[in-house]
Amino acid sequence: MKPLTDELTFPDYSQTSHSGIIAYGGDLSVERLQLAYKLGIFPWFNENEPILWWFPNPRFVLFPEDLYVSKSMRKVFRQEEFQFTENQAFEEVMQNCRQIHRPGQKGSWITDEMIEAYVKLHELGLAKSIEVWQNGELVGGFYGVEGKRMFCGESMFAKVANASKAGFIQFVLKNKDRYELIDCQVYTDHLASLGAIEIPSEEFIQYL
Repeated sequence: MKPLTDELTFPDYSQTSHSGIIAYGGDLSVERLQLAYKLGIFPWFNENEPILWWFPNPRFVLFPEDLYVSKSMRKVFRQEEFQFTENQAFEEVMQNCRQIHRPGQKGSWITDEMIEAYVKLHELGLAKSIEVWQNGELVGGFYGVEGKRMFCGESMFAKVANASKAGFIQFVLKNKDRYELIDCQVYTDHLASLGAIEIPSEEFIQYL
């Protein structure tokens, strides 16, 4: 794990710590974030901490063809409980991801600095949001960064049951021919239930 300088570079993957941190410091400029995602690296840090840059091994991913849709979720789609949009409320989605309570987590890593940085990416067409609506209210969604062959998911939220799952399923089905891989970064039971698995970082690099 090495400190970053003003130079737009990241350490070699061999420098990654056992915890998955590859570097610290630097900034959240558009140029540095673009380079980071091209290398499969992403920022994740708490407020009042230096910026931490991660390259986890193993990597948690979803191959679109492995998406699992349960009977209960199929029923949700049949009943048309939700409506879906893209890029209609990017910053609002980020704010909701920031505010949602997560068990065992104090505060949120989605700081004002992070929101400002990813809104800039969004304005350049490099990041997108998926919104889930119910009766005209934003009840779920997620955001992430676009890649040529993959989508790098960052965070999701749900205010009602099944909202984020429905949004994720709809997004994967819609883009199954566009993305070879959905990068989910680190393991969660929520996404594992939809078919996401862990793969070695060496395999993940092949998709960058």
